[in-house]
Formats: sequence, C-alpha cells, structure tokens
Amino acid sequence: MDLRLNGKRAIVTGGSRGIGFAVAAALTAEGADVAIVARDAEALDRARARIGGNTLAVPADATDDSAVRAAVERTVAGFGGVDILVNAAAQPADPTKPATLADLDDDDLRAEIETKVLGYLRFARAAAPHMIAGGWGRIVNISGLNARRTGSPFGSIRNVSVAALTKNLADELGPHGITVTVVHPGLTVTERTPGMVEGVARSHGVSAAEAETLLGRGSAIGRMVTAEEVADVVTFLASPRSVAITGDAIAAGGGMPGPIFY
Repeated sequence: MDLRLNGKRAIVTGGSRGIGFAVAAALTAEGADVAIVARDAEALDRARARIGGNTLAVPADATDDSAVRAAVERTVAGFGGVDILVNAAAQPADPTKPATLADLDDDDLRAEIETKVLGYLRFARAAAPHMIAGGWGRIVNISGLNARRTGSPFGSIRNVSVAALTKNLADELGPHGITVTVVHPGLTVTERTPGMVEGVARSHGVSAAEAETLLGRGSAIGRMVTAEEVADVVTFLASPRSVAITGDAIAAGGGMPGPIFY
C-alpha cells in the first residue's frame, strides 16, 4: 500500500531516541521530509546521521513555548511548511518507580504535565496554523496504556490528559482537513529496555531473562512490542490513508489481556 507520504513535511518531537526516533526513521523511509526535535543537540545529530534522507535536526525544549515556536518556524523555513506533527517527547514510564500515595511528589507530576501535556499542546498550537493554511494535516500524539489501567497514578493522569487534548483538537481542526489521533503504546523495546529489565530483575530477585518474560506477560502476544512496530502504526496514522480515523485512541501495546474496549 502506498501511504502517499512522499514529499510530506513532518516534525517528530522526542526524535533522537526511542519511539520518536523509530517514527522519524519510518516516515523518512516513506519519502517524507522530517525534522527531529529534542533537547540534546549532539544526540539529534547522531540520530540524523543514522536516519539519513532529508532530515533536519532541530534542538528545542518542549517546556519552552518560544523554543517550540522557533523550532516550528525553522522547520517551515527548511521544508516550506509542515504537514505532520508527531508528539513523542516525554519521560518514559518507569515500572519500578514507587506509585503509592505517600510517595507521590507534586513536582514529579508538574514535570510530567509540563513536558508531555503542555509540550504537546505547544507544538500543536505552533504547527496547526501552517496545516490550516495548506488545508491538510496530521497530528499524532504518543501517549500510553497507563491511560487505561491503574498502578502509575502520574502515568495515568498524563496519558488521559493527552487523550483529552487529542479529542478536543480533532473536533476543532477536522473541518480544516486535519486529523488528530492518540497512540497508546505499552511497554516498548527501546534503548532503555536493558536498564528497565535490570531494574525489574533486581526488584523481583530474578534473572534478566525471567524479568523480560515477566514484562512480556502484560501483553496478549506475550512479549513487549518494539519501537519500530509502534512506528508502523504511527506512520499509517500520519498518512492520507488514515482519514477515517480522528479523535480516537489507538492501542499499540500487543493487546491488553482481560478488558474489552469498545
């Protein structure tokens, strides 16, 4: 299937690693021009070299609105516009982090909201006018399956907030030819996975192999989904082929055993 992404102009936040990097690589492989955004300029340059194609490294902090606006304008200057925004800049969830009420810290939640919720809002607010001017656009927000389960209060709060933001933007921007969707990955294999597996092994007193098996039990397929597999879903949603989907949440975690979502 031709996803019709050749020549589309994309911004991917959190593009130097993890799911963001995988999405940027997938969009580039489909012929899109991609600006990857993250705070670490050196990491961005390394990512850009690995991705190849017509990519642009744009250092910016999603918590700084002026930096966000400058990143979008730099992309417009480099590519002539913006058609696609994939928001993936966020601190990855840590399954070993304490989640009891007494251990929850106000500042931790503020940091989560500042980056993952307000950061997504800032980039959407800066990019949407360019999409509106072109009469077409795609915004894909990377959230997470903690939106659908307990165990990580701050993870649930930030991810539910991203879903709520997504639906509001979808209703407002739909008449302009812009769809907005949210993708909920589960535990995903990235460069951070070895450290996470080590932490689970240590906390449960098991081997690394046993820890990886434990983590995989959270999905119906019995293993963690890879960043590249999540990127396949995002790439479709970023394409003209996905026009029938907007305002909705798409789970991409290998299936959650038990609950029925409808």
